[in-house]
Formats: sequence, C-alpha cells, structure tokens
Amino acid sequence: MNHRSETKRFILRPFLLTDLDDFFELDADPEVHKYLGNTPIKTKEEMATVIGAVQQQYLENGIGRWAVEDKVTGEVVGWSGLKLEKEALDFEYYDVGFRIKKKHWGKGIATEAGLESVRYAFMEMHLDKIGGGAEIDHGASNHVLQKIGLHHIETIAVFGKPHHWYELEKTDWLKNNRYLNKG
Repeated sequence: MNHRSETKRFILRPFLLTDLDDFFELDADPEVHKYLGNTPIKTKEEMATVIGAVQQQYLENGIGRWAVEDKVTGEVVGWSGLKLEKEALDFEYYDVGFRIKKKHWGKGIATEAGLESVRYAFMEMHLDKIGGGAEIDHGASNHVLQKIGLHHIETIAVFGKPHHWYELEKTDWLKNNRYLNKG
C-alpha cells in the first residue's frame, strides 16, 4: 500500500520499520494504554511485530492504520486511519481509529488526522459506512469520534468492556460540507 494523504500539519502514510522508536514510545506508555486493555508494549521486538502486522493488513485488505508524521519535525506523533476490523465484533467493518503520543495530547491531532481518514474512506475508498468505538469512560476518544462526524448508535461490549459504538454513512457525511475540506 502506497496510499498517503496529508492534512495541514501532517503526512499520513504507511508504517515503516524506521518508525520503530516513535511507535515504541507511543505503545510502551501505560497511560496511552489505559483504555486499551492496559497492555503496553514491553520490547522493541514486540513493536516490530506490530508494525509487520499492520504492513500485512495493507497487503491483505488494501488499507491499514497510517503513521501521522509531523511535516515540520518529521516526528511520528502517533497513528490514525482505517482498518478492516474482523475480530472485535460479530461482523466486519471499517474502523476509524487514532492513537497519539501523550506529549501531543490536546493539540487536535487525532481530530485533524481523523477527519482526513473519514474523507479518505468515503472519497478514495468509496465506502458506504465506517464505524468506531471507545470505552465509555474514555472521554477524549469519544469526543474525537463525535467531532469527526460519527454518530452514537449504542453501547456494546468489546472484548468484555462496555464501549460506545459510533457509525457514519457516506450519505450523511456528504450532507455536511465541512468534512469535505482537508485538514
């Protein structure tokens, strides 16, 4: 997958093994993993395996999460994008998600990259619907999912934990022109 996209501040691109240190900083942080099962990565070898798994998703599904690279500094500040989710629920769906390094929280990065991910889903991939979820107590992620246009549908159990489930259909997205503007 050579798909890339850009926002005002970021390049959204496939994961590379050279991103290992940045992704290790992200996924080794226990606070980042508070609402992700409290299972931070412990070694760089584990992180390399995760990067390989995401790269395999590109090959198998034509899409996977993107590295979010700062245009000015070149730092990978986290990830965002789409994933064909096959395991979390009893149906397959395109999940929009994001994960940002703690030192960059509160800067609007997840929203900026998330908006571009939604635009890409509908305008480049021509999907009819996307979904996303967040643990009910994870206020920031729930807020971002709503801010990028997804609508709360219901509360469901994902891997045994209550999550708010959100969806957005392309027809609803197209009605709101503000989502057509990048970044």
